[in-house]
Amino acid sequence: MTRTRCTFVYDGLPIEADAGQLLPDVLDAQGIALPHVCYHPSLGPLQTCDTCWVEIDGELVRGCTVAARDGLVVAARGAQAAAAREEGMDRLLAKHELYCTLCENNTGDCTLHNSFADMDIAIQRYRFERKPYDKDESSPFYTYDPDQCILCGRCVEACQNVEVNETLSIDYQSEHPRVLWDGGRPIDESSCVHCGHCVTVCPCNALMEKTMQPDAGPLTAMPQSLKRPLIDLVKDLENTIGAPPITAVSKMDMHWRQPEIRRTKTVCTYCGVGCAFEMWTRDRHILKVQPVVDAPANGISTCIKGRFAWDFVNSDKRLTTPLVRENGAFREASWDEALDLVARRLLAIRNEHGPDSIGFIGSSKASNEEAYLTQKIARLVIGTNSVDNSSRYCQNPATKGLFRTVGYGGDAGSIRDIESAALVVLVGSNLAENHPVIASRVKAAKKLRGQKLIVADVRRHEMARRADLFLRPNSGSDTVWALAIARYIFDHGLEDREFLARHVNKVEEFRASLAPFTLDFAEEVTGIPQAQLVEAAEMIARAETVCLLWAMGVTQHSHGSDISTALSNLLLVTGNYGKPGTGGYPMRGHNNVQGASDFGCLKNMYPGYEKVEEPGNREKWAKAWGVAPEALSDHVGLDNYTMVLGAGEGKVRAMFIIGEETAVSDSHASHTQDAFRKLDFMVVQDIVMSRTAEFADVVLPAAPSVEKEGTFTNTERRIQRFYRVLEPLGDSRPDWEILTDLARRMGHDWGYTHPSQIMDEVAGIADMFAGVSYERLEGWKSLQWPVAKDGTDTPLLYTDGFHTEDGKATFHPLEWKPPEEAPDAEYDLLLDNGRLLEHFQSTNQTGPGGRIDSQVPAWFVEVGSDLAAERGIEDGTWLRVTSRRDSVEVRAVVTDRVQGRTLYMPIHHVKPGMNQLTGPHHDPDVDTPAYKETAVRIEVLPRPKGEPALPYNNYRYGQRTPNGGTDAGAKWARPDYVEPPATLAHPERM
Repeated sequence: MTRTRCTFVYDGLPIEADAGQLLPDVLDAQGIALPHVCYHPSLGPLQTCDTCWVEIDGELVRGCTVAARDGLVVAARGAQAAAAREEGMDRLLAKHELYCTLCENNTGDCTLHNSFADMDIAIQRYRFERKPYDKDESSPFYTYDPDQCILCGRCVEACQNVEVNETLSIDYQSEHPRVLWDGGRPIDESSCVHCGHCVTVCPCNALMEKTMQPDAGPLTAMPQSLKRPLIDLVKDLENTIGAPPITAVSKMDMHWRQPEIRRTKTVCTYCGVGCAFEMWTRDRHILKVQPVVDAPANGISTCIKGRFAWDFVNSDKRLTTPLVRENGAFREASWDEALDLVARRLLAIRNEHGPDSIGFIGSSKASNEEAYLTQKIARLVIGTNSVDNSSRYCQNPATKGLFRTVGYGGDAGSIRDIESAALVVLVGSNLAENHPVIASRVKAAKKLRGQKLIVADVRRHEMARRADLFLRPNSGSDTVWALAIARYIFDHGLEDREFLARHVNKVEEFRASLAPFTLDFAEEVTGIPQAQLVEAAEMIARAETVCLLWAMGVTQHSHGSDISTALSNLLLVTGNYGKPGTGGYPMRGHNNVQGASDFGCLKNMYPGYEKVEEPGNREKWAKAWGVAPEALSDHVGLDNYTMVLGAGEGKVRAMFIIGEETAVSDSHASHTQDAFRKLDFMVVQDIVMSRTAEFADVVLPAAPSVEKEGTFTNTERRIQRFYRVLEPLGDSRPDWEILTDLARRMGHDWGYTHPSQIMDEVAGIADMFAGVSYERLEGWKSLQWPVAKDGTDTPLLYTDGFHTEDGKATFHPLEWKPPEEAPDAEYDLLLDNGRLLEHFQSTNQTGPGGRIDSQVPAWFVEVGSDLAAERGIEDGTWLRVTSRRDSVEVRAVVTDRVQGRTLYMPIHHVKPGMNQLTGPHHDPDVDTPAYKETAVRIEVLPRPKGEPALPYNNYRYGQRTPNGGTDAGAKWARPDYVEPPATLAHPERM
């Protein structure tokens, strides 16, 4: 976007800026101090703090509302403006007790402290008045202190219009206003999802992380019995000597603290959004996660996991030394012993049984560089292409659908494109829980800019409740409604004819293939009324731009590749590729599941998606690695699914698994575990003693992302650097160091001393990453692949054609194939399953510490209220859920999120849990298990109910209070409010 520059005058100084840029941002960039407390660049002008007054043409104006333009003249030094600003600050201090030297928030980022210090106010004019409310400490993650709250409304604006959880409000008309959760509930009994937005934007210590309390400063940890009298003494002293000496001490304290607190940029280790933020630490204590405006994917947004779920880093469950199995039990070993044993056994098995007798599973939570080394050991050292990652369990069908139609196996654009689309279509994606920061962008676009939303899902989750149109198809039938909509669009002349003629192959062949997909047929198969199908078709066809997002509700079916293909076909019909605000977006589940595939942890692809069967690629990689082409395998290897099958059949004799809980995550878990028991040798490299590690012969202690350096690639193909926050715990090591050392012991001395060298090697070979370097990724910079050699990246794909031989997309005709497993008379229900907002996978990361567990402590199964009434089921009723494989016993949660003969079960908590029930059926195109196709029956067990399985204080029971955000007008409308510099009788109330 082209920006127009302008010049204006501020206190006689000419200043150049972007036209329309707000005054606080312009002055901050110039290093010019204009006090402002309620303004935040991510929130805009709230106009509640009254500390930024300036004069324009002799009239007082709040500076946060002033936009740069040619000819503008701003005066801030005049007596009237200065008096108004000081009055505004005095009013804030009437609501906030300044005791900065004893405050945990005096770390350099307290907006209120810094503004007060810059103003050099002689003495506090209004006496601080305590409010008639207690500090809210109900949340496990943060506190709210009304006595420190200045009622700026930043938190309300962030909650209502950035996160759009719509929990917070301020009733400015009450006698003593305060921030309210659900209109007045305790934090932990409200709809608060603990995303931390409110804490991030709070300009003082009213909202603060519990991990900051009380150890953030040298004097903050003193007991309250000493702290309170000391505060009173200082406040009395301030009344005699004035504020400046006290402020000077607090400024010194701030500067004393800062060298002790390290602020390190890192990238989240949970979902695929790729949130980046600073992590604040003192020694090994993680004080807090602090989002920043410059983070490319998330800005100031976070979720409960990214903000607060880091207790695992210092957990006593961490592995800190290698373990070797001896006489059926593990014993500690040195690194030399463990790695020598691994090298010796793997080489022996390769030599005796061949390279393909060994399988490697790389980690979707480890770095790109570590994924690269995993496949390099497999291909170069062992000589097998049997290497895979957890994308096999979730995203390979989406990638297949994109490869079939448009050519690249990744999101078509960026999160910004999703935000800017006229219409967003969510299919099989519980976006608000699985990718909450992207969900907040969609919710904000809908609320603030009128974006339209269609949701197709078997569950009525939050995004479905917010949708303009909610489609509830029968499970696994998405191919049918997508193709029926495509036919409707063709039949009614609503297709993008110019786009199809210029950019797409097989148009007529595809159109002919749609003949069976009538609205009658679609309604019969999907259960969606024809009127809704027509409404969806009209919305999609007539929207100026469409982004279509899908996730495991699509891909974890026996024909997930076909569903993904049908969705991409639909986008092509309407011309929704290659321009801003369009495209297909398969939401990646793990933080680096995209990168693990990009960097070669796939059975059929070298890094950069270069096919292993093509002789030219084989020669290229062999030359780069310094070996003859014959040293590299020329055939596709085994994937996760076929490795386990091979282990059960005795064909795979050894496996090396890095950072994956395969014993729990694989479908038909009992079969997987039986297969592991048959292996001759198994190595697991992880940060905890996982269920998978229990089957290993050698366990190698790895380091999590905060204890190493590297890069991750998020769902929008964005490559970002993360930096070492802490030293590795105990004798654990980063995965790349372990793999480099292991390769050396197997005769390949690569000599890497830093991950940047690994990235340089990849960039020198794989065309997709030609311009990627650590220098170009420094700090908050990022690159979205493909990246040209000069560093030019590609935020939006297909603007110059599609990634195919002729530059055109290709329609892929499909036939309707029903699910491989469906309910019948004996197993009469369908068990849907998926993630929860609070937890991640097997809880190896979210479980330690107990704080996340307090929100969802127990496993459960959701039962629709209609089915519950039919079968006498209540909240907490114990049920036996039985599939064609096994049974589990779990308590019920009665809800309207599911209905009819569909149940829903989280995939977390119990191990192996959900996958005791799932079966071996899978997508034949990519071997992804059909987790979502599990037929079950239920039996009510005669047991006392006990506590509810989903505690009633959980946010899902909350009652949100939507509003337009911070309303300064409501404050100004109070009868006792007057604009500064006039004084007030009760400044503490507004």
